[in-house]
Amino acid sequence: MMESLLIANRGEIAGRIIRTAKALGIRTIAVYSEADASLPFVAEADEALAIGPAPARESYLSQERILEAVRRTGAAAIHPGYGFLSENAEFAEAVENAGIIWVGAPAAAIRAMGLKDAAKQLMQAAGVPVTPGYMGADQSGERLAAEADATGYPVLIKAVAGGGGKGMRRVDRPKDFAELLASCRREAASSFGDDRVLIERYIANPRHIEVQVFADRFGNCVHLFERDCSLQRRHQKVIEEAPAPGLDAATRASICEAAVKAAKAVNYIGAGTIEFIADASEGLRPDRIWFMEMNTRLQVEHPVTETITGEDLVLWQLKVAAGEPLPKGQADIHMNGWAFEARLYAENPAAGYLPSIGRLDHLRLPQNVRVDSGVEEGNEITAFYDPMIAKIIAHGPNRDAALTRLASACESIEIWPVKSNAGLLARIAADADFRAAKLDTGFLDRHGETLLPKGPDETTVDRAATVLAAKDGTDPWSSLAGLRIAGTSDSRARVRIGEHLYWGYVRPELHANAVRSGDIIVLFDSGNAWPISVPVASEVEAYQGAGDGAILSPMPGLVISVDVAEGDRVAKGDRLLTVEAMKMEHTLRAPFDGIVGKLPISVGARVSENQLVVSVMKEDR
Repeated sequence: MMESLLIANRGEIAGRIIRTAKALGIRTIAVYSEADASLPFVAEADEALAIGPAPARESYLSQERILEAVRRTGAAAIHPGYGFLSENAEFAEAVENAGIIWVGAPAAAIRAMGLKDAAKQLMQAAGVPVTPGYMGADQSGERLAAEADATGYPVLIKAVAGGGGKGMRRVDRPKDFAELLASCRREAASSFGDDRVLIERYIANPRHIEVQVFADRFGNCVHLFERDCSLQRRHQKVIEEAPAPGLDAATRASICEAAVKAAKAVNYIGAGTIEFIADASEGLRPDRIWFMEMNTRLQVEHPVTETITGEDLVLWQLKVAAGEPLPKGQADIHMNGWAFEARLYAENPAAGYLPSIGRLDHLRLPQNVRVDSGVEEGNEITAFYDPMIAKIIAHGPNRDAALTRLASACESIEIWPVKSNAGLLARIAADADFRAAKLDTGFLDRHGETLLPKGPDETTVDRAATVLAAKDGTDPWSSLAGLRIAGTSDSRARVRIGEHLYWGYVRPELHANAVRSGDIIVLFDSGNAWPISVPVASEVEAYQGAGDGAILSPMPGLVISVDVAEGDRVAKGDRLLTVEAMKMEHTLRAPFDGIVGKLPISVGARVSENQLVVSVMKEDR
């Protein structure tokens, strides 16, 4: 076993790797950017080294700075985690050429599977079924549009070098193809430095099923069963589970066998994931499941596989990288129960899932389930990296029991003032269709109206009234425990929740949990955080009008395109400009027919949240 290990990553995965490495007696070395100096993983490591400014290209994506950190610390091995340099074949080669152990896939396998078009061609040759589409070298817009027509709409445009949902667009109509192709190429170039794409048939009722594989240097290759990652938004996974619901033994054997065959085709070593897309319109069948791509690294969702198998996949990685054989053979790997992982993000689902940044003044995560988190109370969520706060992993003897634990865990989450998707995760886990496993990758699109509440429900309003009624000269806010008060059930009070006023009842039987954060009282209810107060007598309910045509930036970001000029006539829905933040593009469109008025920004400008970026005036003004 190696004596020391440098973790070329950050946040929760860095902490995850550190814990297993320490248990093996390995000296751990963390590297961190200026923005991450106060994060827990830095303190958890035996040694920590600053490697540069906040932007990832100047720190976590800088091969030179990572290798310099290895030289300075004398690290014997590098674990890249996931993301950043984990699937960079050039970096893997540089590490091995420097005589350092690379805890990852061989560079040749990364190259073989890193380009989606070449990977699919390789899989076809190996006898693994792939989805229909175009994977050719001709990248002209005309050829790509023609191939999309030939494949049949709807189609997916996917970055050849893509991953993690980046560089992917669904196109439903030929007239939208050019605009979405341009957007996909921009994102692909920004995220991967490669704007090439492929065209793929869009499966109408798709399930995303992936198989965890592991191989060693002695020719052994096994699978650790499958995960279902169908619950997604914008091609980003939200909740994963293992095993996949509705997968019978014969289909499981077929898909797992195909995954092992795929790994062997590229002489794989280490942890990898073979991703499949399934047409679930007639149930899960072997002849309706196709290879999609391979992730040549540890996956974000690996904890669900660990939970149902009882294996530590990071430990397996370290042993294989050290030249040892796989800890177990296929016959010795078994499933136990069911597991879910919910990704807790700093984002606002009610505002189009826009990322939320800021200081975590108040943070309480669940205590009764596994929680992999890279932050703690007082840390900052910045705009530089993925906005994940934690992974919530729940296990049970069956799917229903595991899902009940997940729902309870997500309901208990308390975060302020950063917004999160905790309430959404709790509602998904409690949703009747999800509990019945009626899921595919379009689940959130179909259920958005019911899963995204327009405001607090009656019980939340009553809890707010109950909390505010306790402000009678005492100070209940110094304690973080739930608040119970005495009162009469017919006591009615006017309360403000956020920017709106409601009538609520003071109900002594309710358990109302609230804390004071600065000058604000925050009510936590089912994963949601509601700022509450007693309105003054002169207040009336505030309504936000959209008729003035003032377009504000929904979040801090960089203006990457401006499509209009002052005085231009625009129609409702026309694209005005695009803001990029956290590697995501946010297109702002005209709210109605009119004329462009003020346009105080230009391409390359950095804008803040709620900053005026453009205004549209109705022509009859």
